[in-house]
Amino acid sequence: MKMKPLVLTSDTVLKDALRFMDEQGYGVLPVVKEDQTFYGLITDGDIRRALLNDQLDIEHVINTKPKTLDTYSTFEQRKQLLKKLHRRHLPIVDKNNHYIKMFMLDELDFNTKPNVVVIMAGGLGSRLGALTKETPKPMLKVGSKPILQTILEMYIEKGFQKFYFSVNYKKEQIIDYFGTGEKWGVEIHYLIEDKRLGTGGSLSLIEEKFESPFLVSNADVFTSINYDALLVQHKEENSIATMCVRNYEHSIPYGVIKTDGNSIVAMEEKPSYDFLINSGVYLLNPEVLTSVPKDTFYDLPTLFEKLMEEGEKCSTFTIDDYWVDIGLVEEYESIREKFGY
Repeated sequence: MKMKPLVLTSDTVLKDALRFMDEQGYGVLPVVKEDQTFYGLITDGDIRRALLNDQLDIEHVINTKPKTLDTYSTFEQRKQLLKKLHRRHLPIVDKNNHYIKMFMLDELDFNTKPNVVVIMAGGLGSRLGALTKETPKPMLKVGSKPILQTILEMYIEKGFQKFYFSVNYKKEQIIDYFGTGEKWGVEIHYLIEDKRLGTGGSLSLIEEKFESPFLVSNADVFTSINYDALLVQHKEENSIATMCVRNYEHSIPYGVIKTDGNSIVAMEEKPSYDFLINSGVYLLNPEVLTSVPKDTFYDLPTLFEKLMEEGEKCSTFTIDDYWVDIGLVEEYESIREKFGY
């Protein structure tokens, strides 16, 4: 939960904290220094104790030694620490002790989703060259943990609890690392591809009967999709399949000339064109699984084409937030740099 912190200055007084806490309505308030370094917490209980002890200066109210965990901690580690402390909120900080967000059990209790997430983690990662010679692309590290772990934890934080990993290339590394998902407090199953089946073909290996629309995601996509909005739109549009798309602007660094025969009819200097591109994230109704051929290489865009040919409604959902596809070496190095590694 991205709860806004109180910025502590030399002029900050208790009344400022009370007003800010009341505006946000969570009964807890993170406090940071002016450089965004995490300083402490103020809770309703801290305020009551300050009033009883007649210590109303802001410094006496702030708990400057609360337990914190960093951004690389797992969902299960956060949940277990809160249970041990008998608390419902936990500040999450980065490696420089800058406040990132508040992890809340209250939010988790009401945000659990029934939708299964299928993550396609069986690709060769050949565009990454030597990096994937000994390691499957989903297991390459960004920061201190594999790409696939970061993606898994992004979904967990959004309330998803059940996962299928489709695996093929060096699958043992993935299965040994993630196991059943117990470490993260979730359920992980595996779709074992004996041969490469593409982004859609491995869906034919699913034997479970899903009761809700399910997500399919490539294992090299970092994104902050609003999944609640995606699920609502998919239902309201009465779509059988929704493809998440991203706006992509392509600039031509030259003057573009339009002709009729040899005659110039128009000129445009360095034009830019906007396109919608496939983001690699999809929401599908369970019945689409009957349209996926068995034991055949099959891509999800082909599935969308087939569904549309059959007269089914397919929709798009535009991602306006963060999205990056770690497909090339330069993209992988760029995301590692952003994480400070």
